[in-house]
Parts: sequence; C-alpha cells; structure tokens
Amino acid sequence: MRITVLGAGLVGSAIVKDLAQETDFNVTAIDISQQALARLETQAPVKGVQADLSQKEQIPALIADADLVVCAVPGFMGFQTLEQIIRTGKNVVDISFFGEDPFALDELAKKKGVTAVVDCGVAPGLSNIIAGYVETQLDRVESYLCYVGGLPRIRRWPYEYKVVFSPTDVLEEYTRPARFVENGQMVVRPALSDVELIDLPGVDTLEAFNTDGLRSLIKTMDAPFMKEKTLRFPGHANLMRAFRESGFLDAEPVKVDGKMVKPISLTSRLLFDQWKLKEGEEDFTVMRVMLTGEKGGQRVRYTYDLLDFYDRETQTTSMARTTGYTAAIAARLVARGRFTQKGILPPEFMGRAPQLLPTFLQEYAKRNIHLNEMLTTLS
Repeated sequence: MRITVLGAGLVGSAIVKDLAQETDFNVTAIDISQQALARLETQAPVKGVQADLSQKEQIPALIADADLVVCAVPGFMGFQTLEQIIRTGKNVVDISFFGEDPFALDELAKKKGVTAVVDCGVAPGLSNIIAGYVETQLDRVESYLCYVGGLPRIRRWPYEYKVVFSPTDVLEEYTRPARFVENGQMVVRPALSDVELIDLPGVDTLEAFNTDGLRSLIKTMDAPFMKEKTLRFPGHANLMRAFRESGFLDAEPVKVDGKMVKPISLTSRLLFDQWKLKEGEEDFTVMRVMLTGEKGGQRVRYTYDLLDFYDRETQTTSMARTTGYTAAIAARLVARGRFTQKGILPPEFMGRAPQLLPTFLQEYAKRNIHLNEMLTTLS
C-alpha cells in the first residue's frame, strides 16, 4: 500500500512517522522544505520529495502512484489541494482545516468513487467521531458542547501561547465568524466572543471563547443546541481582539512604503518566532466533549475528557500527536477497507460506523493517549 502525505510540518511529520511503522505501507512525504524531509528520512523509513504544493497543477503527477493520500497542508491551500486529489480519483484523509465548504466537492467525490475524510484532526476530528458515536447511542440528542485547546506547559508573557500548527491558521480562527446552534437555529457570532472561565481536570483555570469549530456538525447532526469553544490561558482573547480590531489580522492588502502587504501575513510572520515552540519547550492538549440527550426515557449526558502532553521520548508535540494520530488511524481504516463510504465524509460519519470509535480509542491508547469516558443520568 502506497501512501503519500502532502505536508511535512509539525503535524504532517507525526503522520508520516506513525504510518511508516506499518511494514505493508510505503510512505512518501512531500514538502517544500528539504530540511524537513531530510530530517524525516533519518527518523523513519520514508521517501522525501521536495515540491511546492501551492502549485496545484503539480499535484496530480506528485500523487500518481499513491493508493491513498493524506493532506496536511496549511488551511489557505487546503480546498484547492483536496479538489486536485479528488479529481485524480485517490482516497484521501484531510486535516487542512480550510474555510471553504468541503461539501462543495461531495458530488465530485462521489462521481470519482472517492472516500474523502475531511477535518480529521482533534477538533474537528476526534470530537466529531465522538459526536457521531454518541448520536447512535441516544434516542434524541439535545446538545453538543466541545471545549478544546492546545497550550504551552509554561506560561510566558505577553502571549502565554505557543503555536503548534500553522500560525496563519490560528490567526484565521480569530477572524472567521463562529457559527453555533441555539434552539435549532444557526447563530453567527464574532470569533473570540462570549469569554468564560472553565476548570478542567489536571489543568489550571482556562478561558473559553467562540471559534468556528462546529463546521460539518451544523449540517450533519440534528441537535437544537451545539457549540464549540477554544481554550486559552485567561487574557488571550482580549489581546487578540485588540489585534483584530486594529486591523492586524485583515487579509485585504494595504500599502506600506509603496508595497502592498497583507496585514495578517505580516502579523503571522512577526508572531511566528515568538509563538514557535523552542527546543525543549512542551505543550499539552485539553478537550472536553459533552453530549446530552434522551436514552430509554431518561435524560443522560456522555462526557469525554482528554488531557495529553508533549512526548519527551519521541520529541513530538501533543497537538501533533492528537491531530496527526487521528488522521493516521483514519488513514489505516480507509486503506484497509474498514471505512469505504464515498463522497465528502466528515469524521462524525466514521463515528457512526460500527466499532470505529472503540478502534480509535484502542489505537490512541497504544500511543499513550487516553480519554476518560463518563455516562451520567440526569434528573
């Protein structure tokens, strides 16, 4: 089985190394950075190919020999890259978290007979798999709520934050309007709004604020109340709102010294060095997913808690582990014919499939990622 991974960044490299452990997989990594590829080739039995994946016309030739593709490019490239993959008729697992509607490619994917699993990270991703599974356990779903965040173990002024994936993607989460569902109606609020403080097991008090994380669940799950909120250390939302309202996160170019510059591109570049995890710095991922509904005439709540830390042995960030391993596990399931549905398939569709959530949890446990599951009967 030949698997090609597009993107060898923090998360892409974790996917590559995880898949390369399978003796029946021949894994190729494609990235613009020869340095990243050379490092990967010393760490795992993989082939590195240097290419500029933003040149979408090159993608069909780059993946021509692949049986399965994993797309781990930055979000701004995600939709066009996914479209090119589908046009070649290749099955794909995607984590690129782009702003466009993936269902716009559903007809094409079905026509090409492609299984295209999208948004397959931690949240969206694992959170959706949980939602899809719990939906099959309940007679009626009342509410879905997800709190999730990736943070540094040590807080340092002024941002008390470190980027564990594309900084541009993080900043775009702070500008993209947040959609959620109240009383069965979709509601749109600005990102970074409705800040609240929350305590979760094993971590200090965090703040939660609106971001556009529900994504496909708005269309695929019938629940009158649904919301996802991002977790950061207290004060981060106000700081980033100041950036946004001052125009530093705008995508519309402005003239600076006679040259046109996108403010968000400049901001991303300036923040990257400050937000980048330095050697020896550690991160953690925390998530709580709660679904409430009716089962056998009783109101119940399913709660799933995740707390994962940087892996010192493999020097892999927690966000790369929780995001990348979700995609790698999904890729195995697609490659080995355990999930064969065709079209654009958000992760909740995998959660609805028999025995797939238990398989994910077993595979996470092998990688020392553990979720605490709790079922509560409500009054």
